[in-house]
Amino acid sequence: MSGDVGQEQVRAHAGGADQVATRLNSGPGAAVPPLVPGGPGDFASTPAEKKAAAGTIETELEPDTKKAADHADDATGTAQKGFDGWDTAAGLAKVADTWDQQVKTLMGRLAGEKAALRGASGLFAGNDTGLHDRFLSQSKLNHL
Repeated sequence: MSGDVGQEQVRAHAGGADQVATRLNSGPGAAVPPLVPGGPGDFASTPAEKKAAAGTIETELEPDTKKAADHADDATGTAQKGFDGWDTAAGLAKVADTWDQQVKTLMGRLAGEKAALRGASGLFAGNDTGLHDRFLSQSKLNHL
């Protein structure tokens, strides 16, 4: 294998018609393009899509989850009263406590995802601006 790499480098430098180059960012048969400045974006979503997803969490998922949890609490409470004095009432109380804890966990997760989506775009923009400013301040070519 190492002989193949050496031959590829020799052919590439020789300028022959069958030039072969070694790429470190892909394997055999991989269709991964090299990372090129100014190339196509590799992010899975745009800032607008992140904002829309966070909005969906806020306007649909969180309120609908709360509404479903309240409905289940009401129905379970009614059932508990109907089974008052039975072991089933105690079982329903335990189920209701477990349900409430799971809903609380889900609501926390939704809030966290919403915040992460909203913060991601700001972080990328902040990093880009910070790098830009560092390059400008450290470049010896700025004052030529």
